[in-house]
Amino acid sequence: MTIEYTEERRFTQDQVQRLFRSVGWVSGEYPEQLYRALMGSSTVISAWDGNRLVGLVRALDDGAMLAYMHYVLVDPDYQGQGIAGHMVRLIQEKYRDYFYVEVMPEESKNAKFYERFGFKVMTDGVAMQTVNPNW
Repeated sequence: MTIEYTEERRFTQDQVQRLFRSVGWVSGEYPEQLYRALMGSSTVISAWDGNRLVGLVRALDDGAMLAYMHYVLVDPDYQGQGIAGHMVRLIQEKYRDYFYVEVMPEESKNAKFYERFGFKVMTDGVAMQTVNPNW
């Protein structure tokens, strides 16, 4: 099996929804908004096994100093093969000249994964979020 990585946004709305649902992420329940969000993101790197979308990472950036990595996910059938790590390294390479590359793992248990790539838990940082009650 050879995994191909690309920044070309050739995925369909259905492919994205299937991938997000495969990992149980609620974003997959909003396929139109999710697709638009990905298409409007600064960077999207996707991983492919033939015509099957098996992984995805996106980054939002300000064009100069800060890139925020978001949505690092791999289809459960493909987890444990280094796909997520490779995508993280691709993001780090793309943004190597930025002052900050940040990530906010949704679950604290995922912090260990990111630490392998040099990310550190902010000693005084606190993640905050608001969710639109109309969704």
